[in-house]
Amino acid sequence: MILFSSRPVLRVFPPANFKDPPLPQGHPCRSFPNPSRAPCWLCNCPVCYVPVDQALKALPLQGIFPELVLSTLTYLHRAGSTNSTPFGGNFSLEERERSFKIRESMAIPCGFARAGVEPGREGSGFEIQEEADMDYLRECRGIVVASAIFGNYDVLKPPANLSSTSARTVCFAMFVDDKTLESLQVEGTPAGAWRIILVRSDAYEGDNRSKGEIPKMLLHRLVPNARFSIWIDAKLQMVADPIQILERFLWRSGDTMAISNHFERADAFEEAEATIRYRRYESKAKMDAQMEFYRTHDGLLPYDRAARMPLVSDVPDSCAVLREHTPLTNLFSCLWFNELDRFTPRDQVSFAVVRDKIIAQVPWRINMFEDCEKRNFVWETPHK
Repeated sequence: MILFSSRPVLRVFPPANFKDPPLPQGHPCRSFPNPSRAPCWLCNCPVCYVPVDQALKALPLQGIFPELVLSTLTYLHRAGSTNSTPFGGNFSLEERERSFKIRESMAIPCGFARAGVEPGREGSGFEIQEEADMDYLRECRGIVVASAIFGNYDVLKPPANLSSTSARTVCFAMFVDDKTLESLQVEGTPAGAWRIILVRSDAYEGDNRSKGEIPKMLLHRLVPNARFSIWIDAKLQMVADPIQILERFLWRSGDTMAISNHFERADAFEEAEATIRYRRYESKAKMDAQMEFYRTHDGLLPYDRAARMPLVSDVPDSCAVLREHTPLTNLFSCLWFNELDRFTPRDQVSFAVVRDKIIAQVPWRINMFEDCEKRNFVWETPHK
């Protein structure tokens, strides 16, 4: 492993730190052209990576990013809860409001609601079956790349173009259920760098989309000692080196979280309408209720580019998420997950509400890069 020293008002004008800092003189990517913002389905644009050894030199020292008020983050449980308790814990609206108020020390809901059960253990709602896999995740102290296939919904795609450094030091965790594992064994699918981790989960029974949000949003709880993570949805294949990806989208700009914007839509209300139109969620009533709550309770408005720049979008393409696991980034991940648990599992429509509540209080940013840049380091294939 690579070891590392281990109701607010929305629609605020974003702080100046939402603009990318200029690269220093002599940086090999200084004159690299910016990608076009023209919408283009499946377009790929060049990305300027530096060699892996140079990328590692750009890795920030532990603690170089200020914690921005929040320094200690712990997680709430429901005392005496059982396996029948919903995974998120049924926290109230009042508890939701409190969890958004950033303080130096915070205790918030963050899934795994059963008291006294370590995430991944029996009874946690998301149970890793092999002790060796639990050890692997606990011992990962540098970079983890993670994905999940539940319900045998996707084809396993090994990461490609890895450097020898990444192949030796980066953790690769692919969470699967019994149905997927059986198919992989029958088909003899090569795993490559992936470590296949069998999970049995009684959370969100019958809803594999919601189940997949557990490792996606709560990876910092399942891999508690990792410093950096890259999540990729299983429809994607990683085709660039993870150290180079992190240098380009986090370390180079001094960010702790990065995600691409949606190639077509920047407005959360339009995304909600498209979700129903393209049948990506079955309940229009629930989606409408969620967006009405965001409008009337949280102050979410349609995206206005002229008023919102340099916030380039309210809608991410959330199939690839890059994070440094700082308390503030972990807070964002927990709050985002809580919205999915409370409302619908469509994470793209709740992203802006959580982001805006945080940046109204602290000068933090999420690096939203172009969708075509994402398509440089991951390739998308159809579901099964």
